[in-house]
Amino acid sequence: MIAAPASSAAWFQIVFFLLVLVALIRPVGLYMAAIYDGRATFLSKYECVIYRYCGINATQSMNSANYTKSVLAFSLTSIVVLFAILTGQSYPNVSFDLAFNAASSFVTNTNWQPNTPETTIATTSQMLGIAVQNFLSAAVGLAVMAAFIRGLSAEKTGTIGNFWVDLTRGVIYLLLPFSALFALFYVSQGIVQSFGETIPFQTLSDGTTHSLMTGPVASQIAIKQLGTNGGGYFAANAAHPFENPTPLSNFVQMLAIILIPASAPICFGKMTGQMRQAKTLLFTMFAIFLPLMLWLVYTEQQGNPILNTMGIDQILGNMEGKEVRFGATGSALWASLTTAAASGSTNTTLDSFMPLGSLVPLILIQFGEIIFGGAGSGLYGILVYVMLTVFIAGLMIGRTPEYLGKKIGVFEMKMASLIILIPVMTTLLCTAVSVVATAGHAQTVNIGAQSFTELLYAFSSASNNNGSALGGMGTNTPYFNLILGFCMLLGRFGIILPILAIAGSMSGKIAVPPSQGTLNTTSFLFAILLMGVIVLVGVLTYIPALTFGPMAEHFHLMAAR
Repeated sequence: MIAAPASSAAWFQIVFFLLVLVALIRPVGLYMAAIYDGRATFLSKYECVIYRYCGINATQSMNSANYTKSVLAFSLTSIVVLFAILTGQSYPNVSFDLAFNAASSFVTNTNWQPNTPETTIATTSQMLGIAVQNFLSAAVGLAVMAAFIRGLSAEKTGTIGNFWVDLTRGVIYLLLPFSALFALFYVSQGIVQSFGETIPFQTLSDGTTHSLMTGPVASQIAIKQLGTNGGGYFAANAAHPFENPTPLSNFVQMLAIILIPASAPICFGKMTGQMRQAKTLLFTMFAIFLPLMLWLVYTEQQGNPILNTMGIDQILGNMEGKEVRFGATGSALWASLTTAAASGSTNTTLDSFMPLGSLVPLILIQFGEIIFGGAGSGLYGILVYVMLTVFIAGLMIGRTPEYLGKKIGVFEMKMASLIILIPVMTTLLCTAVSVVATAGHAQTVNIGAQSFTELLYAFSSASNNNGSALGGMGTNTPYFNLILGFCMLLGRFGIILPILAIAGSMSGKIAVPPSQGTLNTTSFLFAILLMGVIVLVGVLTYIPALTFGPMAEHFHLMAAR
């Protein structure tokens, strides 16, 4: 039987999810703006206690240099502390290179996991190390976002806020309360929440006794999804029934993944007083995301063409590597969201997608953190492309490029070039090295185009701080732990440094009123131009590599029918 097209229930799931998301992003975005504008004050008593005991002068605004030093100092300390926790725990099977990889991963909001967490990370380490960094790494991204917004909107101040205040407010006003609400809901759905007890069970086949691991799963899943972290308590991630037991828990976790990144443009519009700019950013994000997501759903609903020619019933679509309780549609939607939002969580085996379907998560990662992106990082990522688009348009019409009334100069374009080129160069160079190095290609299970795709995906994911894995290869080796750890650090701080440099430069400029020759950056025409620049600059760089990977695999599959 030939595979049927997506059912009405599948389309209802997609449409209903998008409607709920659109309904939530405005109130959440306005609330985020209130947090970083200092208008949310209902926890001010506890906030002041934190500042007093930590010696923070909350009234002092920093220039970009001091803000950058604070970000780096805090992140370096976080890496050292997490590394110490992992190497000092009671579980002995965490090597130096694995601890370095994990510390780099969770501090950079990548959350790449080459290990099996339930057997290598103790419950205490999960709570004091992994879960804490899930909060802090997301809060750092949101703080940098707030600083960048202030840099664009401030006039002749030279300051972009206080990092320690932004960090604190992001945690106590946004991430903690939202995570508590989501965690309570997850517990109601059957997600476990304990202190690491084991559950004995007997197999039906031979009656032997085994143990199921538990732990503080619901609370960690709440912040891992909300903070676009992605690292699971279990190796199976959101495919594990203890992490994601029901279709409703699946729906709410998908919503948590995308909620903050999709609300960030509204926060930007409110903080700058330019809500029409926010609508342009949202339109661009959705206009790129929706066709890619729908294409992935379509390819997975069609099933495997080889099985079709054999007359095998694929009425449910391509179910290889998928959970029946989520189906092909739920798995494809999740994969699109988790790669668009720079979250590494997954409820399926991405390696089992059809070749042209696997293009979608790979392309969404290779866009960089701009199509929604991570917590905070998605907004400042797409704003860099906005500035690049304005600069290109200015060259085309012979006028000085401006954004929000501020002139964009050579320095800003140099920094924007670094932001765009660093993840691309890191991804392609490390993939090329791994293809020829025995320590690299020897770890792939498959051969040919699929093997190349697995390597390309791994370095794309690490360099763009996504954290998801295509699968099909073993990366818990000294070579991969070290090189991927380096990619994650460069992909995070190689972007944050020029972002804060642009923020400092723009904060010292005066905004001029729009004139007749000012480019309208809220028009439909500009949104189309922005999408063109994103596609041309963000993806075409990878086309040769994609040709050798998923595209070649597709033609091999067609030839085998």
